[in-house]
Amino acid sequence: MNDIQEATSPATSLGGPATCVSKVELRVSCKALLDRDTLNKSDPCVILMVQTNGQWTELDRTEVIKSNLHPVFAKVFSLDYYFEEVQKLRFEVYDIHGTHSIGTRDDDFLGGVECTLGQIVAQKKMVKPLLLKYGKYAGKSTITVHAEEISGNNGYVELSFCAKKLDDKDLFSKSDPFLEIYRINDDETEQLVHRTEVIKNNLNPVWEPFKVSLISLCSCDEERKLKCLVWDYDSRGKHDFIGEFYATFREMQKISSGNKVTWDCVNPKYKQKKRNYKNSGVVILNDVKLHRVYSFLDYIMGGCQIHFTVAIDFTASNGDPRNSCSLHYINPYQPNEYLKALIAVGEICQDYDSDKRFSALGFGARIPPNYEVSHDFAINFNPEDDECEEIQGVVEAYQNCLPKIQLYGPTNVSPIINRIAKLSAGDGNIKDASRYHILLILTDGVVTDMADTREAIVRASYQPLSIIIVGVGNADFTDMQILDGDDGVLRSPKGEPVLRDIVQFVPFRDFKTASPAALAKCVLAEVPKQVVEYYSHKAIPPMSPVRDLPTPILSPVATSPTE
Repeated sequence: MNDIQEATSPATSLGGPATCVSKVELRVSCKALLDRDTLNKSDPCVILMVQTNGQWTELDRTEVIKSNLHPVFAKVFSLDYYFEEVQKLRFEVYDIHGTHSIGTRDDDFLGGVECTLGQIVAQKKMVKPLLLKYGKYAGKSTITVHAEEISGNNGYVELSFCAKKLDDKDLFSKSDPFLEIYRINDDETEQLVHRTEVIKNNLNPVWEPFKVSLISLCSCDEERKLKCLVWDYDSRGKHDFIGEFYATFREMQKISSGNKVTWDCVNPKYKQKKRNYKNSGVVILNDVKLHRVYSFLDYIMGGCQIHFTVAIDFTASNGDPRNSCSLHYINPYQPNEYLKALIAVGEICQDYDSDKRFSALGFGARIPPNYEVSHDFAINFNPEDDECEEIQGVVEAYQNCLPKIQLYGPTNVSPIINRIAKLSAGDGNIKDASRYHILLILTDGVVTDMADTREAIVRASYQPLSIIIVGVGNADFTDMQILDGDDGVLRSPKGEPVLRDIVQFVPFRDFKTASPAALAKCVLAEVPKQVVEYYSHKAIPPMSPVRDLPTPILSPVATSPTE
């Protein structure tokens, strides 16, 4: 019996979420397109362009819809989604003549629009006016893009099987049956999904319920064929074949209260030889419980907003901002490292905040009017409203504040962490997935208040918050690595561990020769996982229903898109 149990497919393990790249489907429609044809209406087609290394290339195109100014295209665009990247897209609409390829004449171009994939998934449904060349509106033409995550179906299912009146294969006792389930892959190969335990001496076995991920069971394809085999166990490994049947996950979901799903367990040899042969028993599915696994995109498309806050180090070690050697020097031709890091990370986060207003804070400076040292001040000097309009507003507030403050010290970051943690906690009654916070701390040295910072991070790990720390300049940041829990669990001075790893630290100098996008990709890569870890721990589902499920949601579990 042991060799059967030990052979259970590793695919049934639920030790962690199933690995699945986030894929997004985009569906496109247009309204009120320009009519370029004299005798009939335009024959529109949409081309999807993607930008790679500054170059636009065609990814795919829709079908041509004849004589229609309000086309709804059947073609579905499929793209891999990465939160940590700015994925620039361009939709171009053309009037196609006959079977010819797309023309280059201006009168073939019906309009285009540029956006990011992040903007589309954050809105779920994006409607934008179409623009002609030089930014001129194409009349009242609009394009609508709907987004849907197609890998968000990776939940797991709990199945309970039994069988009745199985053939007796043993001479002096009854059969010892066990059940195997195989997934049939696209190339017709078979992958063992699960093998049950052996029920000794029983022709009417009731097997233990088992859990398996939908990716393992059917590759998230409800119509994928499953081959199910029933065997009579033999201790020498020569198991006797009792029968088989084929099923799909869609069939399994037909189960309802009082009605069970049954299959004839058939031995093909017996069926061929015996005229009156019906089956070698029946296998019954007693129960199906589908547990939904939520992904990062489920939360974003459900309406979760990401609020971005930046905290900037204004300690004296940065150097006098009027001196070109200062880390805060404003070069009219090239942004300094603070601005590069701020813009790289902020550009991505702004797609997920509908009001596009961002908190901008400073620490370590003497500030007007009394020039007392502050470790938590609004760089727009408005304590009632520390938010700036878009990332450009943060940049302008930063540049305007430099001449008005005195760089001082020390490098204390715990006050700002505590402030944002308190803000993200709200009044303590937040029970929905409406808002998650990202705090970007830009500093030129190791923090002075390390003990207080560790305590603040442990407290913050219980709130909907991720912290990104970028070390600017050439200081020795070795001691800062302790805050990044990648090498071990961060603990408070009293030894209390963080609930979850929420800090990512990187020195900017590691990306000096790379593009700012590489920095953003590195520091933001962990955020989707941190978002779903938080809401999973709190058992909070996305705000709006993501997709209809055949059975009730029993336990919200979460997975990240990059897993």
